[in-house]
Order: sequence, then C-alpha cells, then structure tokens
Amino acid sequence: MRQHAVSLAIALATLAAVLELAAADERGGRAGDDAGPPASTLNRPTTPATAPDAEGFIRRWLVLEPIPAVGLTQDAVRTAIKPESSPNQLTVIPKDGDSVDVEGSRLTWHAEETTEYNLNLYHFARSLKRRTSNALFWAVTVVHCPAEMKDVRLAIGSNAASVWWVNGREVIGIYGDRQTVIDDGVSKRLTLRKGPNVVRCAVVNGAGATDFCARFLDPSGAPVRGFTVSLGDGAQ
Repeated sequence: MRQHAVSLAIALATLAAVLELAAADERGGRAGDDAGPPASTLNRPTTPATAPDAEGFIRRWLVLEPIPAVGLTQDAVRTAIKPESSPNQLTVIPKDGDSVDVEGSRLTWHAEETTEYNLNLYHFARSLKRRTSNALFWAVTVVHCPAEMKDVRLAIGSNAASVWWVNGREVIGIYGDRQTVIDDGVSKRLTLRKGPNVVRCAVVNGAGATDFCARFLDPSGAPVRGFTVSLGDGAQ
C-alpha cells in the first residue's frame, strides 16, 4: 500500500508540473525565467545570399513571431491561415525587423539561418519569450535560380501541420500531430523560374517541439542545389 501511495504521489506531482508548464506556455511563454538562451543552431545571416546545404536543404528564412492558433486538423489549420486571420501573409516580402499587427499584437519578422537541415521553431520562440504551443509560425525565403528549372518538386517536413506556397501558389499541405520527417510531403512537379522565386510556409504546432525543413528535388529525386537563397528581392 505504501508503495502504491508513493507512486500516486509521484504521478500527481509530475502531472502538476506538466500542467504548470503548459499554463506558462499558454500565457505566451513570457514567464521570464522560462525563456531559454538563443538556440545554438540559429544565427543571424551575415552575407547577402547563401547556398543550400549538401543535401539541398534551405537554411535561411525570415520567421514571424508566433500567432495563437489551436488545432491541427485540416479545417483548423485552414481557418488559422485564412486572410482575415493573417492579412497580407501570402503576398508580403518582409525584411528583418519589420513588424505587423496581428490579432491585437505587434509581431516582428526575424532573419534566421540554421546550422542544421531543419529550423527549430521551438528554440526560436523560447529565445524571444514567445509561445511555443498552440502557435502558428509564418516563414518566407527567396530562391534565386540562374536559369529556369522545370519539373522540380518541393519536399518538406514539419512538426506539426504545415501549408506551403511557391510564387504565391499553394503546392502542398500536411496536417495532424506529426514529427518532422525529411520529405514527408512532396509537391507535384513545378517550375522554378529564372531569377527570384518566393517560398513561404505556415507551420502550426500543438505542443512540445516544433520545426520544419524544406528542399527541392529534381525529376530523378535528387536534391537540387543550383540556386542561391536570400531574404529579399522577391517577386510574385
């Protein structure tokens, strides 16, 4: 009986701690000491442009501070990203430090470059004392191609749900509570035009870790690397 009582006490204490962490995060992650240091894998870009990594992953993005959003089903995500909820997010090419008003909050765009294949949104948000759970993250980048690239596919992964656009056209969406898996979702064949091509995404997280990754694949399924990435000079 004593052993059962101890086990129950530990379980209740653990549950209380989890609920407290969830409550703190639900308040927007602004509990002061709850915020961690900047992620070691995220840095501010120091050059005008960069190349994808050896596996073709795009590592430079502009990321908007998170917006409250609840639900990972297709209907819930579509509601969160509709124009009334996120005005101009499907057309704007922001600059680092630009701010927008969303649902009564002033949010800022941040230029981020990840040293990994994926961009860790959890660490991004926590370093800014922002919410990480029940959150919508917008991200955008500009891919510059030296020549037209036909029949490529955008291949992505995200934790959790995400929707993706290339040059203003929606090309892929994945939904539900999922982990980031490389090439978890792959678009139909598309054409990257010569010059700038705008890639943007909306990632919705429920709770816990959140991140995303993206690259282009050629018709044979090999990573595309013959382009550069910047955070400006986009065109729709």
